[in-house]
Amino acid sequence: MAKDEFNAFLGKGTHYEGKLVFEGTIRLDGSFTGEIDSVGTLVVGQEAKVKGVVKVDQLVVSGRIEGEVKVKSKAVFYKGAEFLGNLDTNILVVEEGAKIHGKVSMSNLGNDETREELEKNM
Repeated sequence: MAKDEFNAFLGKGTHYEGKLVFEGTIRLDGSFTGEIDSVGTLVVGQEAKVKGVVKVDQLVVSGRIEGEVKVKSKAVFYKGAEFLGNLDTNILVVEEGAKIHGKVSMSNLGNDETREELEKNM
């Protein structure tokens, strides 16, 4: 994915706290604490640290992510990625060398009824 394909880019050395809502693709290389809600793709760079509640369509991780994470379509963890928390996704890809600590659930989040049931139980 080329750098110019991103809707936004939070670079190395940036620190952000709050709520992030977006469409398209965002790459984080700094640190983020809070809530992320998107119908798009979140790319967590190699030196990035994300902590909080994350709900996205697709997730690509090379850095660290901690918290409650729901991915509607596909979550990909590359070598060096670290996850701590609860992950719910439809498709999970984990490259050798990635670390996942916590609970992983795989369900059909693309199904609206299943998604509504999951959101009610949260």
